[in-house]
Amino acid sequence: MSEPLPKPLAAWFAARGWAPRSHQIAMLREARSGRHALLVATTGAGKTLAGFLPTLAELIENPAEGLHTLYVSPLKALAVDIQRNLMTPVEEMGVDISVETRTGDTSSDRKARQRAKPPQILLTTPESLSLLLSYPDSFTMFAGLRTIVVDEVHAFATGKRGDLLSLCMARLQRIAPGLRRVALSATVADADGYRAWLAPDGDIGAVSLVHGQPGAEPNISILLPEGRVPWSGHSGRYAAEQVMAQIAAHRTSIIFCNTRSLAELIFQDLWKVNADSLPIGVHHGSLAKEARAKVEGAMADGRLRALVATASLDLGVDWGDVDCVIQMGAPKGSSRLLQRIGRANHRLDEASKAIVVPGNRFEYLEARAALDAVEAGELDPDLFRAGALDVLAQHVMACACAAPFHQRDLLDEVRSALPYSALSDETFERVLGFIRDGGYSLRAYDRFKRLVQEADGSWRVSHPKFVGQHRLNAGIIVEATMLDVRFRNGRSLGRVEEAFASQLSTGDTFFFAGLSLEVEKIALTDLIVHATSKPARVPTYGGSRMPLSTSLADRVRGFLAEPSEWPRFPDDVREWLEFQTARSVLPQPGQLLVETFPREGRHYMVAYSFEGWNAHQSLGMLITRRMETQGLKPLGFVANDYAIACYGLEKVADPASLFSADILEHEFVEWVQQSHLLKRAFREVAVIGGLVERQHPGKRKTGKQVTFSTDLIYDVLRKYEPTHLLLQAAWDDARAKMTDVGRLAHLLDRAAETMVHVDLDRVTPLAVPVLTLIGRERVSTARGDDALLMEAEGLAAEARRLD
Repeated sequence: MSEPLPKPLAAWFAARGWAPRSHQIAMLREARSGRHALLVATTGAGKTLAGFLPTLAELIENPAEGLHTLYVSPLKALAVDIQRNLMTPVEEMGVDISVETRTGDTSSDRKARQRAKPPQILLTTPESLSLLLSYPDSFTMFAGLRTIVVDEVHAFATGKRGDLLSLCMARLQRIAPGLRRVALSATVADADGYRAWLAPDGDIGAVSLVHGQPGAEPNISILLPEGRVPWSGHSGRYAAEQVMAQIAAHRTSIIFCNTRSLAELIFQDLWKVNADSLPIGVHHGSLAKEARAKVEGAMADGRLRALVATASLDLGVDWGDVDCVIQMGAPKGSSRLLQRIGRANHRLDEASKAIVVPGNRFEYLEARAALDAVEAGELDPDLFRAGALDVLAQHVMACACAAPFHQRDLLDEVRSALPYSALSDETFERVLGFIRDGGYSLRAYDRFKRLVQEADGSWRVSHPKFVGQHRLNAGIIVEATMLDVRFRNGRSLGRVEEAFASQLSTGDTFFFAGLSLEVEKIALTDLIVHATSKPARVPTYGGSRMPLSTSLADRVRGFLAEPSEWPRFPDDVREWLEFQTARSVLPQPGQLLVETFPREGRHYMVAYSFEGWNAHQSLGMLITRRMETQGLKPLGFVANDYAIACYGLEKVADPASLFSADILEHEFVEWVQQSHLLKRAFREVAVIGGLVERQHPGKRKTGKQVTFSTDLIYDVLRKYEPTHLLLQAAWDDARAKMTDVGRLAHLLDRAAETMVHVDLDRVTPLAVPVLTLIGRERVSTARGDDALLMEAEGLAAEARRLD
């Protein structure tokens, strides 16, 4: 049964020859029945209008002053874009509805006015909402709030920003008990998980699930090179001329890359072969806001033929003239691929066109797996976890800034947010203790004493200066610090992200600026090194990469074990697998294949675990340490998403001893404690938890100053209070976010029972893609690419010999 629309809304649809889609009407029906709702609908299906339709209907039928609807998005730019798109129909309907945006870029005058006289619809981000809730007038500002709409919920619900938003929704529900919650997404695998996350008290039955109409099936293809699928590489740079031809054949294209550095390289590659001087641009998160806005404007106006971009454009782009999306390198997950495909056409009834450019033969299998997953409707799993304690500390401080609170009342409110539903009394007591005085190791310092308890048991902020400090420093996104790579004499070689340096310990070696460098120490934000003749044990410069999803990894494993699938593949990919079968074996699903063989005076061990680059980077560190202990004289390791190769001077006769599960209890703990990894994690949680200020009134601390402050506190806590709340939070972050330790643990748990060890006399076809990484910097040059090609072909010829 159709829901009647108010006349201005009905007339607006009719004037365009449109009719509301069934899921838009369903969202209106759920709103009128007072139920929370999760809408899962294809990109281009009118999700945003579906989210706002009940609000527009209510404000037309029952005009009311004050804040009616909050719209929360993960990106500031998305909120601004929605305001522009929403204001057009509002103005065309001739209705008096006020819509405004509030983000970190909003002027202070407008922010003050919005609190005194809020618009009826306010578009914001989780961080800006949290700041609003830190003001005493939040209780009056939000008292009449009817609806909160969370857009692109998949982008942040399972992370720390989702933790913050869930806590904010719990507070809003207390202020406005009749508040209705709505979430929108195009790519959700675990709809029930999101329904529970969205619901008050995790009551999944209180949230209706609304499915959008299925759109046209996407048109996805894999671009095959003129010649053969490469043995190695991960970027698809070899296909620049073919990609340029696709750009010339379409109106507007977006070229997605998995890293910022790759986006820059691909942009340069395309310019070199852009014989017709077609206008193309580049867009990623490291560019200045003004530069991004300029490029976005050019795309919106149709002045660009192509835009090379990263995940910075995964969400919220509605450029109707985009008719082709090209993914450089493997997509790493079916959900991410679908999200990116959705940038093309942005219309429900037209097929989105996408082309995947695999970087090597493994990536061809991954691309094929992604296409199969999309066709089967299989999305990447959503991993929900317990809420972060540093985020909880920040939220509790925000609540205290708004008004004094009683411990039991606030704990009940916090537990109504699903990520914190299992929070114990003891842990909440520790959070309060941390905000009260910093913990017993820091309580002698007044600057950590932010809360005091009154005679009636309530908690309040100890001094007004801490209120200003909180509002100036609150936020979940902690900007990455860059470290200068320097020799002892002060000469600088360049800069690396701290995410990379945090994995290093004294004595580790890595390639940078064409040199093999050995780490002497990490001093504040300087990475002190000296040149060495030792082979680089850490092969690449760069932070963590997008992990290969477990579902795609499983599909690739399935391809290896099913020769009946191979006729679907290009001849050279099929021959590669046939040669591997003749020379060694291919792992069955669930098996861990380990190959050992000698080459040019070294002994190699290659393990095919398919657990992703991040997990393999960590495992490589741990295994080479264990090899050292066993006297195997390791020289280094390399890794990609599919395999890890360790090499040394002695033969590995018993690989099982290197993969035993106790490596996580011994080498892992030792490595994390000795490396900069834990310090980096501690810096983030200390900033989020409010222990260290990012900025004072009128000035902002440099990354070096923040690092100096947190390093001092870290050393004190490690020595005198190793069980401190923030050290626990830092450990949680270091384990989960930076090392994929869950996938490591799974791999190690099954290694003993599933390992198939094949001892060989030379390299195998399956090992070629990972072995060509040895001695390579991630940032490529033309000469380096030529050398890599020659090396790969030489290895391949050796691997294919059957004698």
